[in-house]
Amino acid sequence: MRPTRPMPALATAAVVLALTGCGSDGDAGAAVPGTATGSLEHLAAEARCAPDMQTDADTIRQALCGKGDEKYVLATFATDRGQREWLDTAKDYGGHYLVGRKWVAVGHEDVVADLRGRLGGTLEEGARHGGGGHAPGHGG
Repeated sequence: MRPTRPMPALATAAVVLALTGCGSDGDAGAAVPGTATGSLEHLAAEARCAPDMQTDADTIRQALCGKGDEKYVLATFATDRGQREWLDTAKDYGGHYLVGRKWVAVGHEDVVADLRGRLGGTLEEGARHGGGGHAPGHGG
């Protein structure tokens, strides 16, 4: 059976994406050596975040970090598969993702790029959204 618990976490991620805008130019990079691992609390300490816990479930733990334009979501996952399923769904909402081993940070492109310097990880971009004359279905 497919787990359904990650869906409430998407709602918070979608709020952050709405605050930061969705999709923009940028390339995903290779993982930075020394990518952080561990609990949400450990990752938050590495990121210098005082986490505001939003979801504390067996499959996913999620917190809001930062303030104003520097706000982002930090989520940890019980399994690699759960993380990938969450990412595959969340990326439909657009945005920028910093992905590590069983964790994701999602927020504005500049914010996750800055976090990458502290946490390592790989930058990934969600679907592009917005006005303009862009044809749907072809993301870079």
